[in-house]
Amino acid sequence: MPRLRRFLRLTTLKRRLFVQAFLLLEFVRLGLWILPFRTLRCLLSRVSKGPTKPRSTGRPSPEEIAWIVEVASRHSPRAKTCLTQALAAQILLTRHGYPALVHLGVLRGKQEQFQAHAWVESEGRIVIGGGRELERYAHLGILKQERSTTE
Repeated sequence: MPRLRRFLRLTTLKRRLFVQAFLLLEFVRLGLWILPFRTLRCLLSRVSKGPTKPRSTGRPSPEEIAWIVEVASRHSPRAKTCLTQALAAQILLTRHGYPALVHLGVLRGKQEQFQAHAWVESEGRIVIGGGRELERYAHLGILKQERSTTE
């Protein structure tokens, strides 16, 4: 019951964004599990071009979108991985008219130690996944997402 009360205290915009984030996290998590990555990226590209609100003062900031994704991931089993969160955040950012780059890196270190990480950059700032010491990760690449053309 406390979770429901906290949810109902959110603004309408944040409640809608939470539901979208939760559903996207589930979609991404399932897609990562059963689909080839290239196929999943193609599907996510289509989803990101869905309906979006025009730029206005009522749209969420990139930081609010990242916060909602992080909160929604706590309520979704096995959606706590950085890649799942990064891909979901990228879609929401793109749908709200923000640029979104998913960066992929691997931990530098001993050969037997392999740790990958994903984080999202928007407008020159890291909005999700930046809590780690990112300079320790060897940068592998960037996953770009085109802005929605339905604005």
